Amino acid sequence: MDPGSYLSRTGLVVPERAVREAQTKLWEVLEEARKASIPATPHALSRLYTYKVPKLSDDGACSLVDELAPTPYDLTDALGSRGMRATLSLMVLNGFLDAAQQHAGLDWLGIYQARARGSGRALVKLASRGVPSRAEFPLTEAFAAKSTNVAVALSGTPRLIADVKAHVSAGGAWYECDPKVQSEACLPLFGRDGSVVGIVDAEHSTVNAFDEARLGWLVALACEAPQHLPG
Repeated sequence: MDPGSYLSRTGLVVPERAVREAQTKLWEVLEEARKASIPATPHALSRLYTYKVPKLSDDGACSLVDELAPTPYDLTDALGSRGMRATLSLMVLNGFLDAAQQHAGLDWLGIYQARARGSGRALVKLASRGVPSRAEFPLTEAFAAKSTNVAVALSGTPRLIADVKAHVSAGGAWYECDPKVQSEACLPLFGRDGSVVGIVDAEHSTVNAFDEARLGWLVALACEAPQHLPG
């Protein structure tokens, strides 16, 4: 989706110029990814497919801060295999996040895809930068009541939380992985048919962190990432 169409659909007020500047950087990442070699060793592949996650509470409703699960999460099961297409997708998405992190200075950033899982549809975290966080979020109305990620994925409407404490005090949905987070921006990813196929989520340790420049990067990611999600 082009920036103008994305901004029109979501109602976000972001200068299209800021989005296109960020897009140009992402296209450079894409060119580099096309030239790069596919990881050939199990260790190199594991760096793409596995990541640390926090322990979950016994009922799976929340993450336990500062307690990591003994076994890293492995995307292989969610994606069906470690085939070339999935590997290329993860290479591109990780490159996108590196560029955005470098230029936007975000404390946490992640890309999730809506996928079928054994217990039903869920948001699956494909790549992220920052502290370990939950790998899957159930795509249910019940979970949307306490998760910005799920609420955005189900509604297709972005959410900008300028002050987390004020948001929570007012009864807003919030799923805590890192108590230092003070602001959040979560944007939907749209497929070619217009359906929501995932989200991009960003967090920062200061209030009102999402200015035009940072939002420009997030919208650029939301425009480019859907084309590179695993099949």
